[in-house]
Formats: sequence, structure tokens, C-alpha cells
Amino acid sequence: MNRLLMSLCTGAMLSSALICTAAEQSNSVWPRNSVLASLPTYSGSDLELNVNATGTHWRLWSPEAEQARVMIYNTDRNTPAIKTLEMNRAESGTWTASVPEQLYGKFYTFQIKYNGKWLDETPGVWAKATGTNGKRAAIIDFATTNPEGWDADRGPAIKAINDAVIYEMHHRDFSVHPSSRIVNKGKFLALTEQDTKTAEGLSTGIDHLKELGVTHVHILPSYDYNSVDESNLPANKYNWGYDPQNYNTPEGSYSTNPADPTARVKEMKQMVKALHDAGIGVIMDVVYNHTAENDGSNFSLTAPDYYYRHRADGSYSDASGCGNETASDRKQMSDFIVNSVKYWADEYHIDGFRFDLMAIHDTATMNRVAAELKTIRPDIFVYGEGWTAGDSPLPKGQRALKENVSAMPDIAVFSDDIRDAVKGHYSNATDLGFATGKPGLEETVKIGIVASTAHPQVDYSKGANSKFAYAMSPRQIINYVSCHDDLTLTDKLAKSMPGSTEADRQRAARLAQTIVFTSQGTPFMFAGEEVFRDKKGVHNSYQSPDSINAIDWTLKSTNADQMEYYKQLIKLRKEHPAFRMTETADVAKHLKFDNVKQSNLISYSLKDHANGDSWKEIKIVFNGNTTPVEVNIPRGNWTIIARDGKINASGMGTAKGGKMTVEPTSALILALEK
Repeated sequence: MNRLLMSLCTGAMLSSALICTAAEQSNSVWPRNSVLASLPTYSGSDLELNVNATGTHWRLWSPEAEQARVMIYNTDRNTPAIKTLEMNRAESGTWTASVPEQLYGKFYTFQIKYNGKWLDETPGVWAKATGTNGKRAAIIDFATTNPEGWDADRGPAIKAINDAVIYEMHHRDFSVHPSSRIVNKGKFLALTEQDTKTAEGLSTGIDHLKELGVTHVHILPSYDYNSVDESNLPANKYNWGYDPQNYNTPEGSYSTNPADPTARVKEMKQMVKALHDAGIGVIMDVVYNHTAENDGSNFSLTAPDYYYRHRADGSYSDASGCGNETASDRKQMSDFIVNSVKYWADEYHIDGFRFDLMAIHDTATMNRVAAELKTIRPDIFVYGEGWTAGDSPLPKGQRALKENVSAMPDIAVFSDDIRDAVKGHYSNATDLGFATGKPGLEETVKIGIVASTAHPQVDYSKGANSKFAYAMSPRQIINYVSCHDDLTLTDKLAKSMPGSTEADRQRAARLAQTIVFTSQGTPFMFAGEEVFRDKKGVHNSYQSPDSINAIDWTLKSTNADQMEYYKQLIKLRKEHPAFRMTETADVAKHLKFDNVKQSNLISYSLKDHANGDSWKEIKIVFNGNTTPVEVNIPRGNWTIIARDGKINASGMGTAKGGKMTVEPTSALILALEK
């Protein structure tokens, strides 16, 4: 969803070029900022609950509180407290309380007195388990939540992020349609079920992912969010989850029993382990840039004002387009982000993190995130949206913008360059792109092919979005043409190609994805594209019903050729390191563009066993025209890998070179072994 047009947060992928036109905010600042910046911070590891042999202990960071207390409950809601503990002021802005018992099975909340008034109760910012709707934190024994074999569990090892093939999905979209024949529809456990098939006998669920060949699933927000009433799941309310409530506990609506605080923890771990057992890594979509509520958020109810940025008049600044933005440039917030991702990586074995509207955060915090995660596992990777949805008080030079990614060497950003050039602009449904016949975008597509790195044959001054090579290496770029935001690729093609046939649109989709998967950088695809799923033309389906969002798995039979194309495209990329170079110098050395005068045509080669590839040379030609084009191929014993909308990673015939025809809206890929 375009956050500039919608007030409710949805996780939209906006073009950074659009954001950069926003006027800078006034140089004046809110006087209280200096007070907040000077507050003592706490760096200990015992916020907010600690249960050990000596009892149950709480430590709340609330430096401006006048009083603080802990309420203990028998149940997760609708019952009075069984005990209230007054907290004692302690070091570094914290308050503490303890009891000698281990209160497993109980629930608790904090409450602070601020400016003479008791604020509403809160589970705190560090609740790691909650009951229904996340209103009360739960005290559970995490050792009892681990599935069998958890200690030995880990995701697939990769040498670099661009060895990954990322598949973005939502829990409900992927499993809720009756044709999936999955039992635990819309739940964490859906991804633990094996041998699920459509009525036609085609695999669904985790077996479908294995068949497709993706290496990682990027799952839309799985932490506890605000918009779905966990006490009324039969209502089947849907949301993407970009409205954070409790950052460090799983979402209850994805568990089989939201009232049981251990269920969501156990079941999310079971999901992660099942994916790992299938050789698939898990990427968590994290939204630390804003909260669902302002004054009523857990941040505001523990340390009023501190965790947010404000305008000069004291109102919430709103670079998220959702009513507020968090202040990662303040130490306690920066620490919170860093320690939260470390917690998910350690406790839940998460393999990577996608940061929503990452440019709201400062580069220093993002560098800390990457560095600290590597202490847990060196191949955990981080990527995000290198833009904001509005202006921010944070100076542009400090923002984790895509144009500042050179200051974040271990972070990757989404490429809106290749996205909009290949399919047409994301916000204009009828706009054409290279893959649908629009000329003049060749140089921008080439920028995507070299992963926005410096290349002697790419003229950045002709780029539609970026005017300079902002990536230090191909490892810093995520290539994609569609995601959960905006129109699906299927719907975009239907809108921009009126009068076309389904076959025409599927050819355009194949060309678009072939560009993505053969480009340097990391390929990213949206769930269901491989079966040509649509969302019935809904531009942003963040709260649309299952009838819009669910993947109809009967399409796997209807569009079997599309599925096979994706499988072979992924297989090609995984088997050939020439598509996965990690250094800018190697791309410049081995990737050579041909001098092509024909519009809407790109031709290049990957030469000299690029990146140790078994193939000496790979010739790639993209024809975005609706008519065939004749090209000259050097003489040799070429193996045909892709031609005329078909692909086979092992080859489908041979060619001797010379004049060859590249059919309309298609890719020609040839391989030379010697």
C-alpha cells in the first residue's frame, strides 16, 4: 500500500525517488528532545523479566516514572490482579521488584505514575510471551517450548546473501485456500505439514516450496500485532501485520490457541524447524520503524516520548505514514532493536531479517544490527526498504537510505530501479515496462543487471531512478518485480496490457522474472507468482478477505507450464555461480554488454568462467519488444538454455551461433562450456 495515500500502515514498498522530493522539516527542534537524550540508559540483559533459582524478578526501564508497580494475574484477561508489587527505583533509570517463587503460568503487567497520573497497564516492551491480544505478559519456561532436536537445529548455510532465492509469503495466503488441503490453515503449523496435495495430486505447503527450489521464505510479520482480535478468530479478520504491538512474542492468531502463551512459541519454533529440516531458511519481516498506537503503545506506557521522534511542536513525526516513527538514534531504542533481532535469531533460529521502511532507522543502528547478528551466526543476513514514507527529523545523511547503503557494508536494499523498469511504475497500474514493450528503459534495466554497482558500460545518468552506482557490491541489492505491496505481477500485467491474452501476460511475467533471476544481486519473488496468482486487481490487500489474498492452488495445474518455468529458472541460478558474483570488480570484469542499437533489447555475456562457473560463457538476450528481433551470436557449440518462453537448466538443444531470432517478449540464454 502506498503510505502517502493511506493512513493505515501496510508495509508499502515506495520508490525512494518519490520520497526524496519531500520538503525538509524545519531546523527547529522540540525542546524536550534534549531532556530525552540526556536520560540514563540501561544496557543490562535482564530487562524486563528474569526467572531463575532465586525467584521471579522484574526490571523496568522507565527513567521519568515517579512510581512503578507490577500486577500479577492468574489469567490472561478479564480477572483482577492477585498481587501488586511496588517497584523500587534502581540504577540507570530502572525499577525493580522480586518474589522468591518461580511464577510459571502466571501473567503480569507494569504500570507507571507519570506527571502525577497512573498510566494504563502495559506488558512492557520486552514481553516474550503473552496471552490473548497481547495485553498481559506471560511467565513461561522457554526450555519446555523447544521441539525435539531443537539444539541441533539450524538453517541452510550460505556463503553470501546472493546465494539465496527469497520467497515472500503470508501465513494465511499460503495455506488458507481449501485447495491447499492443509489442516492447520493460516497457522504456523501449516508449514510443518508434509505430503499435502491438491485434488489433482500436486504438492502444496512445504512440499511445494521444496519442489520450487527456493532457499528462504520471507514471512510477513509474525510478531504480535494489533489488528486481529485473537479472541474472535472465527471472524477470520485478515491483516498483513504491519501494526506492531509486542515485538518479541509471536502473533497469537497464527497459533492454535492464542489464550495459551506457550502455544504460539512452540508452534512458531516447530514451523522454523520444519522449514530448516526441508533445507529452507526463515526470514523475519520486522517493523521497528513505528507502532500501531501512539500514546497507548507499550513504548509510551513505559517511557513516554522517549522511543519516538517528534516535530518542533511536540507532535509525533511520521516518516512511516502510520502516525509515528521510532527514534533509533536514541540509545535505548537502538539497543532495543539490536537486542530484539538477536533474541529472535537466538531463541527462534531466524536466518535473516527484512526491515520495513529501514531508512527511518539510522545507519549506525543498522550496522550494529548486522554486526551483532553475525556473532550468533556469520551467515545471518539483513536487508530492507531503503526509503521512508515521508520526511523525518533524522538528517538524510544518517538515514539507512538505499543511496547511503555504502555506509552499511553488510546490509542489502531493495532495488526499485529494476522493479519499475521491468514491469512499469509500481503506483501507475497502466504504466508499461521493459518486459511489456516500453522503450527507453534499457539503461535502467542494465543498472539492475549489474546490481547498482559501478560498471564501465552502464550510464547511470540515463537511469530512471538512481543516478549513481550506490551499491558497493552485488551483495547489497535485492532484485524483484513484485511483492505483497501494490498489484501482484499478474494483476499489473492485466492492467498494463489491455486486450492481451493470458498467454501474452504469462510470457511477460516469464521475461520479467528471467531478468530478475539472471541479474547480479539476490532474487526475491512473491508467493504464488509461480502459478500466476492474482488478487482480483486489488492494489493493496492488507485487510482484504481470504477470497482476495488466498492462493488458489488449483492454478498449479492450470498454469503448470508457468510453474515449470520458475522451477527451471531457480535451478539455473542455483547451479551457476556466474549469476551470483559477490564483488563489484568481478562483475565489471566478467559481465560484458553488447553494443545494441535496437530499442527494448539488451544483450550481454558472462565471460571466462565467471565466479568459477563450469560454463565458459553465458550469452543472455532480453527482447522486450512485441515483435521478433534477429541478433548475431558468436560462432560456437552453444547449448540452448532458454528460448521463446521456455527454459531448461540442463539444455534443450544446441546452436552454432550466427544469426538467431529472439522471439517477442522472451529471453534467449545460451551456454558455452569450452
